[in-house]
Amino acid sequence: MIKISTVVGVAVAVGAAWTATPSLNAHHAFGAEFDPNRPVLLKGKVSRVEWVNPHAWIHLMVDKPDGTTEEWMVEGGTPNTLLRRGIDRNTLTPGTEVVVDGYQSKDRSNRANGRDVTLKDGRKLFMGSSGTGAPRDGRDPTEKSK
Repeated sequence: MIKISTVVGVAVAVGAAWTATPSLNAHHAFGAEFDPNRPVLLKGKVSRVEWVNPHAWIHLMVDKPDGTTEEWMVEGGTPNTLLRRGIDRNTLTPGTEVVVDGYQSKDRSNRANGRDVTLKDGRKLFMGSSGTGAPRDGRDPTEKSK
């Protein structure tokens, strides 16, 4: 016979382990949120960068043809992946002019997955997700050619 205190103890332990586990539920595949058939090219200035897991985010102020601006959120890889690619917190600071080549969100909001970010001096940085359903477009340096 199982004691109620044992069942309660196990339930508390499982609950504690669940809440102590890093939030992997927030991680998603490219195909879950972004549309490979909706490429976007965004030109603007970085307003802020979120250097957080599971994906870094660049907030970009984009000038529209009518003279107004709109803010876009551009998802990059994990901070660790970006560091290995030579991108750190000081690479994209507020005010930095960039061109982002990526893919818009499926819900058509001002969110995109950024594949390449080109700096004003011409340097191109690969920021995109890979191996998560992102298009095999040849831009990911880790992709193996067939």
